[in-house]
Amino acid sequence: MSLTKQKYYNTLSLFISGLIVAYLFPTSTSAQSFQQQARPRIVVTADPELDDNNSLIRFLLYSSDLNIEGLIYASSQFHWKGDGKGTKWYVQGREYSRFGLNLCPCESWRWGKDERFIHDAVEAYAKVYPNLKVHNPAYLVPDVLKSKIRYGNIEFDGDYSKDTPGSDLIKSLILDDKPGPLFITAWGGHSTIARALKSIQDQYEYTTQWEAIQKKISRKVVLLPSGDQDDTYASYIKPNWPDIEYRQFRGGPNYGYGAQLRATPKNAAFLTSSWMKENVSDRGPFGALYRVWGDGKQMVKDDILDYFGFTGLTNEQLKQRGYVVWMPVQEKGSWLGEGDNHTFMNMLGNGLRAYESSTYGGWGGRKAPEQETPNIFSQPADTSAQALVATLSSDRLNRNANEPVYPNFFPAAQQDFAARLKWSVTPKYANANHEPIVHIEGPLSFMAAPGAKVRLSGAVSDPDGDLVTHKWWQFQAGSYPNKVVISNPTQKQTEVLIPNDAVAGQTIHLILEATDNGTPALTRYQRVIITVRNK
Repeated sequence: MSLTKQKYYNTLSLFISGLIVAYLFPTSTSAQSFQQQARPRIVVTADPELDDNNSLIRFLLYSSDLNIEGLIYASSQFHWKGDGKGTKWYVQGREYSRFGLNLCPCESWRWGKDERFIHDAVEAYAKVYPNLKVHNPAYLVPDVLKSKIRYGNIEFDGDYSKDTPGSDLIKSLILDDKPGPLFITAWGGHSTIARALKSIQDQYEYTTQWEAIQKKISRKVVLLPSGDQDDTYASYIKPNWPDIEYRQFRGGPNYGYGAQLRATPKNAAFLTSSWMKENVSDRGPFGALYRVWGDGKQMVKDDILDYFGFTGLTNEQLKQRGYVVWMPVQEKGSWLGEGDNHTFMNMLGNGLRAYESSTYGGWGGRKAPEQETPNIFSQPADTSAQALVATLSSDRLNRNANEPVYPNFFPAAQQDFAARLKWSVTPKYANANHEPIVHIEGPLSFMAAPGAKVRLSGAVSDPDGDLVTHKWWQFQAGSYPNKVVISNPTQKQTEVLIPNDAVAGQTIHLILEATDNGTPALTRYQRVIITVRNK
């Protein structure tokens, strides 16, 4: 066979493979090809930690990308309300017995009177919604968000003994027949989620429907945790629902407390007081709610573990006032923390398709191996500030030395956050920057044999008419372990050689990335996944 004919048959084979994939998997290919990512169904459960407050503000700015099904108050080992009846509670090893403290049994722990931080954030959203919808008409109507707020199992740390409005909502969502996965975050403890599952178990376990119910839930529910903050995942959910997917992410950007302490110079620029003031703190109702160092606020009055609002005091001076200084004081106005971002940043419609699989990776990281997902909020033996920051840092899950370096998505994520905050205070479309549009011709998932040359054609545009730079690169999230050769990676049309050592079934992930020159510069992507087939 001539080389010309061989090239023709290779091209024809790739085209037919693409058609087959598009036919078999229309949602994950054709929809993505037209920049219309499905909006993942997601529930937030959160305790009143100040970084949950900050994460919630970012989350609401992405309600245009998400199908938000619940905004639920939750308890954790760090925050619980009590039952208001004088009942005292104590769990061994919690923070009220650390740091030399001996403060409980208590009637409540670090829970403010009439706590309403979720309500406050949604009310701020309502104020800026008229501006947001100018920049993206997909933003959710504020009344829809308000209708999703519930109080879950907030009385005690790890208590899932009774139904609550929050657990009832989660139960109804788990049992409904809407298609696709249901993503449930745990920014605090899992007790509200555990109660929903326990209520389902109590209702169906001894019926003929039980096996079908178990299978349905295990296929449908995906948990997105910030660790096991009340031990109910380990004690109830995992033993009774072992097939529910549990995505604890690692390797992605560090959005947590003390991020500036380990940041590279490139990332540190997005954590300074000057950057935060210009792009976050001074941005209208959301900026006013957002917590930064030295802002004069406390989530709960006289909370001895919340000293972040103070300014002009050293670590030692704070200790002398009775505060537990578990992280060294930082510059006034600088980054404080959004420690729960990793649970939802892979759900966003930025083109990385990270919500489709825990292994794909995105702005939130990639799923950690099961053996590396203990209770990451347990107290280390070393109680120094440095040890505590190391424990809370998002890179606490050690990466294998042979694992490829994870892409640095932090600058892009921060600039995107800044742009959306600007939308919130900008009533005219032309007065703000908007993300570029990235399109790849044909299906975004297809098969190719070792030795084949795969041609890819992309298109990039910008709604503001900005100059856009683009590049192709390999995201080593696929199962093929080595690098591939990408011809002309800075051109829209490129060619990729499938290595001869690639084995059938392995996957190769390629990204077309585009960044505009607006202010702030915004980045979007499109991911192509090639599955190796037999020759």
